[in-house]
Order: sequence, then C-alpha cells, then structure tokens
Amino acid sequence: MLVRLRRDRLVALLPLAQLGLLAFALRADITLGTLVALGALLASGLLGWFHALGHARLIADTPTARIASAPQGYGELRGRGRPLDGTPLLSPVNGLPVLWYRLVTECRGADGKWRRERSHESDASFLLEDGSGVCAVDPDGAEMLVRRRDVFRRGELRQTQWSLIRGDAIYVLGEFHTLGSVTPGLDRATRMRALLAEWKADRAGLLARFDVDGNGEIDLREWELARAEAKRQAGREQAEALQALEAHVVRRPADRRRLFLISDLDPARIARRYRLWAGFQAAVVVTAAAAAAWLHRVGAF
Repeated sequence: MLVRLRRDRLVALLPLAQLGLLAFALRADITLGTLVALGALLASGLLGWFHALGHARLIADTPTARIASAPQGYGELRGRGRPLDGTPLLSPVNGLPVLWYRLVTECRGADGKWRRERSHESDASFLLEDGSGVCAVDPDGAEMLVRRRDVFRRGELRQTQWSLIRGDAIYVLGEFHTLGSVTPGLDRATRMRALLAEWKADRAGLLARFDVDGNGEIDLREWELARAEAKRQAGREQAEALQALEAHVVRRPADRRRLFLISDLDPARIARRYRLWAGFQAAVVVTAAAAAAWLHRVGAF
C-alpha cells in the first residue's frame, strides 16, 4: 500500500466530485440539471486527464541529474538516503531512526469501525547521495509516495506509519539550488594583500622565509617571491573555503503549481500510475460525452 499523493488535492478530491455528479445525473429526472451534471462531469474528466498526463510526461521526460553537476533549477535526482549529522529523527511509535515518517492514528468505536483521530508527519531534512555528491532534501510541501508501511495496534488504538529509512533508494523531483558558492569575503586579491601585510609586520619571519641571499634585507626579487607565495596561499584558502561552504539542497519550487515529489518508487512506476489515472479520466470523459449524446438523440432535451 502506498501513501497517497497527500497534497495533490485534485487527485484526492476529483473522484469524489465525479461520483457525486454521476449520482445526481442518474437519480435526477431528465431535466436541464442532468445535462449540467453531465457537462460538469465531462469538464472534470478533461481536467483530470490533462493533470495526470502532464505529471506522467514530466516524470518520464525529465532526465536524472548527478548532484555534483546538476544544473540550478527544476530537475530530477536519484540516490540513497541518509540522515543529517547530529541527533537522528526517531519514529514516534517505536523509537527507531528514520529519515521521514507519516503517522496516522485511528481509534475503534463501539460499532467496530476505525475512525481517524489525527495524523502527523515529520518535516526534518535528510541527505541524498548518488556517488557524485551529497544534497540536502527539504520535504516540506512535497508529495510523498512511499511504500514502507507498518501498523501498530494497542487495544482500541491503531497507528499506521509510512517511512523512509537510511539506505532507501529515493527519487526526488524538485528545485535544486547550490548555496554558499559565491561570497564577497573570499576575494583572492584582498586576502593576498592581507597576507603580505601580516608577513611584513613579522620582519624576522619574513627574512627567514624570503631572504634568499641572507643579507638581512628583502630586495625586489625576494619581494616578488613573497608576492607569489601569498598569491598561491590565498588561492588555496579560497578554494578550500568555497568547497567547504558549498551546499546543495532540493526543495519545493517557488512556482507552487510545479510538482514536488519524493518517493522510494522507481520513476517509471510513478509515471505509469499517473498514466493509469489519466486513462480513468479519459474513460470518464467518454462516458459523460456518450451519455449526453444519447440523451440528445432520444430527444430528452
């Protein structure tokens, strides 16, 4: 069983709306209201078809990028999940470490039926690594499509947990950004001048390092040696600082209409699910159109 696309309201609510429209069309007398219901059913089917087909094509057509060379912006990543350094995220049910969880708590009533009491999910970030680099994943706002499902029962209480754990193969479709790769505090020329000023202030150290002929003075040639060494050291420091500051993150796109998806399923399987959903909506369109055509042919209107 899979966690449904939890924030995709169209996927979640459209079938309910379509069922209501169908029930109205079947139960109502053949009036203008029936035609309106069939028209609304036809429109909802077209909307659902375009929505699902668009997502299927997006997933199928977006190439998988490598973290180390991924372009900035919207894209697809695949790798293995692992936790951030520090205190691990623990499941609220069994206390085991997880990368992400969603917990649904239900209570059984006197009639024996289970009724949802509450649901909760984590929003902590985790890491994705693909062999070329490591990227932080911020799941806030994502559609989570997750297979791992554990059920815990204690008396009349039932808790169902979906989770991602360390080592899971994870697919992410979202907005990729590299943070901290450019900073004005790492100017090589500025650092070079600062190093030369430090060395000049320590005359004994300067002479020990660059007084090649041992005459107790720094001539022009020796000063050029000092400048060259300062330039090399400033370059090394800049490269090390930039590498340390560089951090990749994938998160919800600024354009909220774009799909932000995190899953432990193969993307081909996810695209197939959307295509099946598109096929169902196409069947709704054909059925509504056929019913409206039949009513028109028999002269119901």
